[in-house]
This record gives sequence, structure tokens and C-alpha cells, in this order.
Amino acid sequence: MKRILVIALFLVSFSAFAQNAKDKQAILNLLEKQRTDWNKGDVEAFMQGYEKSDSLLFVGKNGPTYGWQKTLDNYKKGYPDKSAMGFLIFGIKKVDFLKPDLAFVLGSWNVKREKDELKGYFTLLIKKIKGEWKVVADHSS
Repeated sequence: MKRILVIALFLVSFSAFAQNAKDKQAILNLLEKQRTDWNKGDVEAFMQGYEKSDSLLFVGKNGPTYGWQKTLDNYKKGYPDKSAMGFLIFGIKKVDFLKPDLAFVLGSWNVKREKDELKGYFTLLIKKIKGEWKVVADHSS
């Protein structure tokens, strides 16, 4: 009986680890798609990685913004064209699962443009919604 219990616990642990690994890769793929879309100059495609909701929270240098559309509008205002968007690089430092459907991501960002370079850090809350991982809160500085 003890042996069966140990095997069952091992299988449950392995299954959870495998799921976390799969979900972590899905999150990294989401961020890579956003990076690629940004580098194409397509801010609307970049925004598809965010939950399309009025409750989306983006915190930047001007304070909090609520809502997907407002966040998109702010991105378009701050980065009106491909040259203003520059070339984006992410440095993912950590992906931690808070719950099976909620992850915390810490990373750095770097935008190289023709005449300057912008850089900082971000923290994200990414939630699995209807089977897809979406950013629900973004604090970038």
C-alpha cells in the first residue's frame, strides 16, 4: 500500500511538473510573438498578447491605465511608427506559477532605435483564459 501511495504521489508530481513546463513554454512563446510583432512595427498584433478587457491594467511612467483600448491608444501615441518602436529585446528573468492558471513574469526590455536606446524592467501577471495565456497586468518602467 505504501509503495502504491509513493508511486501515485510521484505521478501526480511529475504530471504537475510537465504541465508547468508546457505552460511556461506557452508563456515564453507568447512573449516571443509579442517581441516579433513589435519588431515588425505592428502594435495592434503586439496587443493581442493582452487580455482584451476593460480590466486590463498597465502601469508605466505616467501611472496606471485601465483597459485594452486605452493601453493600445497609449502605445500608438508613444510609438507612432516603426522607427519610434525600434528593435525590442526581452530578457526573461523568471516565470513563477502562482496558481495553475496564473503566472508572474519578471523581465527586462530594451528598445534600440536609430538615435537612442530605451530600457527598463517589467513585471507581468499572465492568466490562462479559455486555454490561452494573456497578460492581465503589466508594470513596465
